Amino acid sequence: MSSSLSEESTLTTTRVSGMRVALAVSGGIAAYKAAEVLRGLQRAGCRVRVAMTERATEFVTPLTFRALSGEHVIVDDYAPDNPDPIAHITFSQTVDLLLVAPATANIIAKFAHGIADDFVTSTYLACTAPILIAPAMNTTMWNHPATARNLRQLRADGVHVVEPDAGEMACGTIGPGRLSDPALIVAAALDILSQTGAHHVAPHLNDLAGERVLITAGATREEIDPVRFLSNRSSGRMGYALAEAALARGAEVTVVAGVTTVQPPADVRLMRATSAAEMHAAVSGEIEKTTVFIAAAAVSDYRPATRAANKLKKSQSNLTLTLEPTPDILADVADRRHDGLLVIGFAAETEDMLRHAREKLTRKRLDAIVANDVAGDGAGFDTETNVISLLAHDRETPIELPLMSKLEAAHRVLDEVARLRRAPAKREIISANP
Repeated sequence: MSSSLSEESTLTTTRVSGMRVALAVSGGIAAYKAAEVLRGLQRAGCRVRVAMTERATEFVTPLTFRALSGEHVIVDDYAPDNPDPIAHITFSQTVDLLLVAPATANIIAKFAHGIADDFVTSTYLACTAPILIAPAMNTTMWNHPATARNLRQLRADGVHVVEPDAGEMACGTIGPGRLSDPALIVAAALDILSQTGAHHVAPHLNDLAGERVLITAGATREEIDPVRFLSNRSSGRMGYALAEAALARGAEVTVVAGVTTVQPPADVRLMRATSAAEMHAAVSGEIEKTTVFIAAAAVSDYRPATRAANKLKKSQSNLTLTLEPTPDILADVADRRHDGLLVIGFAAETEDMLRHAREKLTRKRLDAIVANDVAGDGAGFDTETNVISLLAHDRETPIELPLMSKLEAAHRVLDEVARLRRAPAKREIISANP
């Protein structure tokens, strides 16, 4: 029996992996339990973004949900710090499920009567995905005829409801109205996603079907002697996140990985390469059958001109190393690109990031480049989050994104790949350049 349940749970997780959930938190004492709901959805492989009513922020700060989700939390889409100028569209029409937990009596009444006086209620009206609410309120409010009438209306409108539990309330009364257990809310959400996923799929879920994506990841090592080497702090997290995201979107994925400190995603075809020369050879052998190349590895720019056969001994005198350039994998791929190949680079910078990234984009004739400030907080090497900007050859203005998980950043990069794939004429202009 337990084996059957485990297999069913695994199947559900597989079905919902990569699906997008908008979690709306309204203002009640149960708001803190929304963090457990978020984590449960993430464990199932869902990508979660959070919106809050203004009153909800009096119980839990937006920073809590930002730390858990790796995403900007929207309270007021007109706020100057909101990085998404079309947040109401992003939340309402590019998700697989809108989940409201807790849903207060007030928010339920607004939904039922079509009132849109803040971001959460406007999102509800604009949403084209299934909607699930988890009510939480005082027992008397739950039993009031107006609340029952509003819930009947929402059910008639197709809204799914997770009934509240009965028990002792924060106000001391005992009865129905307490927010359902977070695990039950997550289970209800996953059930809706698994049942409707084939019919209501977020725009990205299979948009890379048929693509053969080649990704480089991790750090390379250039040996000085049998003991020492030149390298960097790359963990491979970003490259592996790109592989995971591309797999979820239907692509066939190969990763050429240098030295990494994290595990690659399951089902990815993995090739190992330690040095820049080895990585260059591996990429060269795969590029002809590749349709999208993403150079996410931190490849050493230089290597010792001569490798010592034996360990160099420490002495009183200074050691001088003569360095020579390593193969420029990205430039070589761009120079030898075949028809239909998209080439995406990365630019890890510590200063004047956008200028350096734009120069690299132009000089190497790339389709797009991902720029990130590796000296910034929460970004760069061996972190689970990143702050990136996307630059493309056919767009003057970069897209500057806020702090987010590396998996979410990977999907944003692949959104750009999907967009570029829809512009064949502009790709041909680049490939025709001398």
